Amino acid sequence: MYRIGQEEINAVKEVIKTKDFFKVNNSCKAVWGFEEDMKNYFGVSYASFTTSGTGALVSALVALGIGPGDEVLVPAYTYIATAMAVLNVGAIPVVTEVDATLSIDPEDIERKITPATRCIIPVHMNGRPCNMEKIMAVAKKHNVLVLEDACQGVGSSFGGKYCGTFGNMGAFSFNFFKIITCGEGGGVITNNQKLYERSCIYHDASAIAFFGEQMKDFSEQGFCGTEYRGNELLAAVMRCQIKKLDGIVADLRRTKQAVLDKLDGRIALAPDNDSNGDTGNIIAFRFDTKQEAKAFSQKTGGMIPAECDRHVYTSWTPVMEKRGALHPLMDPFRMSANEKLRHNYTKDMCPASLEHLAKTVYCFVNPDWTEADIAAVADKLLSACN
Repeated sequence: MYRIGQEEINAVKEVIKTKDFFKVNNSCKAVWGFEEDMKNYFGVSYASFTTSGTGALVSALVALGIGPGDEVLVPAYTYIATAMAVLNVGAIPVVTEVDATLSIDPEDIERKITPATRCIIPVHMNGRPCNMEKIMAVAKKHNVLVLEDACQGVGSSFGGKYCGTFGNMGAFSFNFFKIITCGEGGGVITNNQKLYERSCIYHDASAIAFFGEQMKDFSEQGFCGTEYRGNELLAAVMRCQIKKLDGIVADLRRTKQAVLDKLDGRIALAPDNDSNGDTGNIIAFRFDTKQEAKAFSQKTGGMIPAECDRHVYTSWTPVMEKRGALHPLMDPFRMSANEKLRHNYTKDMCPASLEHLAKTVYCFVNPDWTEADIAAVADKLLSACN
């Protein structure tokens, strides 16, 4: 969380005064308002507010028709939720290499596509965009769906276009640790009406039970779903937060550039698919050896991505141990439709990813650093190289 204050307090207070906290109400209509805000900000036709980024991913996968018998390509470096969302719909995640940018490798995507591959999930980790031009070209060539996991990349862009808007659908997280936040929340966006309707039916199952007005213009038939529906209190916070997004990202980028200017190229950076579209919340340094990276991280307090628990496939314990559900008949790894799919996971199955992750060190950036803070950070980074 970067910036939150009186605006959010006032917005929540107004909702509390109405005593209408539920999404369907005649008072503040904060959920509907925030969904309009998302549509306007990202320039898309449809948006839904969900309880979490995971809820957004699962709802989108359901809408895309992903299920048993399908493989979904996910990067070796992402939060475990990306892979678990795939398992949640009964499909099998196929772990794919990341390249030196630490985002999914388009060349490995091409190598790993089979007739069972139905979807690719590029993940814009730490606000650093994937190469969506190459990814979309591969997806189009093989007629594969794309669901962008922009949970960590709200406000990031590639080639001047917002991340989350390239694929068939995009998913966001508004968790406490994200760029804008309401503590816990998520969003789904798309330009496809059918996909929107399906994701709505799934994430707001009560809509088909007794809130029929929400579906009065839907052409998709109702089906049983679950409850990932956001509420008015959270949406009120998000309506304030999305107004701050441009300012937060601009200041992150400005602060990051100020640090880089002081470094003057004396420490090598990890490659970036679009440095202008990067949200700027981290500086990624690249070293020739793991030993150099380790020494630098110890001196600076920087983070080595290879050591980030649950963000590297080797630490996805329930996935790696193939425990996809509590009930055996609900476990995708035991379903007959998935018997011949690729789920023979090993710790060394993505060696290139492990190498890249171990040779990279992150320095986290704060948009509110002063000139003195920036100088102190730069000095610390430079002294670590002496």
